[in-house]
Amino acid sequence: MSRFDELLGTDFDGQPVSDVEDVIYEALDDPRHRERVPGLVDLLNDRVAGERERFLACVALTTWAELAGFDAVIDAARDPERAPWYDILIDRKFSVDNTFAQLALAVSDSDVLAREKQTWARRTEAFRSLVRIADHEYFDEKLGDLLDTQTVVDVLPDIRAVVARGAASLAGRRPQRFDLATQLVDLAAAVATVDAATAVSLAQDVLSHDAGHRAFVHAVAIVQRAKTPETRQFADYLSTVGDDGVRTQVKQALG
Repeated sequence: MSRFDELLGTDFDGQPVSDVEDVIYEALDDPRHRERVPGLVDLLNDRVAGERERFLACVALTTWAELAGFDAVIDAARDPERAPWYDILIDRKFSVDNTFAQLALAVSDSDVLAREKQTWARRTEAFRSLVRIADHEYFDEKLGDLLDTQTVVDVLPDIRAVVARGAASLAGRRPQRFDLATQLVDLAAAVATVDAATAVSLAQDVLSHDAGHRAFVHAVAIVQRAKTPETRQFADYLSTVGDDGVRTQVKQALG
């Protein structure tokens, strides 16, 4: 049996599994996963190992709220295209790297164990590193929805900064590899329950440069998540500039 199969191809009762995710998520309720952490750290750092195996080691360690996993996410975000596993997962719609979307999911899924293992602060830094690259790396419409309220509070300055950079890129009509406007609007929507006025301001900054239908549809989430004077005014804005589909969703959001 290979090292990888021992670590992620076998459940905690020693039975082989066909899906690595079964082992990763079983670990959330099984403390025996800690026995595999040293081996996964070695695999993660083994430059001779396969890219897929190293990536899945990172996903496992991150989901299990291990410092080594969070640190690997942070390292990957420093220079995304030089991450050892960059491009091993490709999004079918945009034909761009999809590994950072999966890493964002792993960071999100670590919430319970991060509290148990007292690694929450590093989890926040991992999320911060991902937010900071959201103006040029693809997150498959995941990142904004994965940010919990406390993390949004902690990384709000980074969300403001990355949305501003992304909006500037849209304003400059620079070629985009994916639907950047919608990704930025999703980040703005994540802020709605924390600071509705800021969420509206960020979303309008993006929408003023890109009036794509999907971005407007996603912006309705701000109206759904916060009921303030600012979001009601934003609802009027969406109804004015959006199409019939957007207007219908705005009405539903307002109840």
